[in-house]
Amino acid sequence: MALIVVVRAPNWLGDTVMALPALHALRAGQPQARIMVVGRWAPLLAGQGTADLLLAYPAGWVARRRFARALADEPADLALLLPSSFESALAARLWRARRRVGFASDGRRLLLTDPLPLPAPRLHQVDEYLLLARAAGVEVADRQPLWRVTPNPSAEAEVDGLLQEAGASPGDRLVGLHLGAAAGPAKRWRAHSFAMLADALTEAGLAPLLLGSAADGPGADEVRSASRSSPRSLVGRDRPALLPPLLRRLSCLVSGDTGVAHLAAALSVPTVTLFGPTDPRLTAPRSPRAQVVHGGAPCAPCFRGSCPIDHGCMRGITVEEIEKRVREAIAS
Repeated sequence: MALIVVVRAPNWLGDTVMALPALHALRAGQPQARIMVVGRWAPLLAGQGTADLLLAYPAGWVARRRFARALADEPADLALLLPSSFESALAARLWRARRRVGFASDGRRLLLTDPLPLPAPRLHQVDEYLLLARAAGVEVADRQPLWRVTPNPSAEAEVDGLLQEAGASPGDRLVGLHLGAAAGPAKRWRAHSFAMLADALTEAGLAPLLLGSAADGPGADEVRSASRSSPRSLVGRDRPALLPPLLRRLSCLVSGDTGVAHLAAALSVPTVTLFGPTDPRLTAPRSPRAQVVHGGAPCAPCFRGSCPIDHGCMRGITVEEIEKRVREAIAS
């Protein structure tokens, strides 16, 4: 009978992308196993060759209990727990997984059969996930997340329609300006800075395109009102399935430390990622075409979701520096 493996994937898009090397190592090391990946962003991994089954993890406790009972009917031989939360270890126990591999953090050591100490000092997130893969008994080869491009004609046609509605032309050299950050406002660059960057890029013959979720709508309005060039906007118009084909249309992406930056980098799109309160040594996009700009405030990295003082880490990143990095990225 084939080995049954359940991987609890991370809760965030960027972490899910950074888990790709571990997921590919697991698939290569267990080619006959029946592998399930469970997580909020797991369905986006369709076509990546990481699993036999991709399951969205329920959000509510009642739904999670039903989910646990379904998995417990056929217990996994191995549960690989990429999140370091207590909840993920408790869930694996409720799934009746025989081996439960994860980091011994958040008071969950007794819930794991194979607890690993968190590295000290901490490693890049990609490498910490690879430590867990090794503990599960698989060899590790690649350390760079790579997103496999699979044909998706309907998504590509929808992206074409959205870009046309936004006023983009086929020959435009699009530069995505992603405004949001799900983890909190501390990661966001100022709207005025994005507006000035949009103007500078337009003067350079490039086509800035505002990106973000519906929650970034007010920020997009602020950028457009402060900008002379009135940049095109798809803020609130895309959805997860459209992200890969949309990002592949860009000549470059400028964003904060967000999941979209990691996905773009995994697609080999040139990226310029702005780091303020977080540490690029731990979560910078890992790609030869990825550039990182750090504000360099003495209080950074603080890992706060909101800044209690003057947001110096992000204010210290200048429009001139980002424009220069974008030009370099496109020219390379």
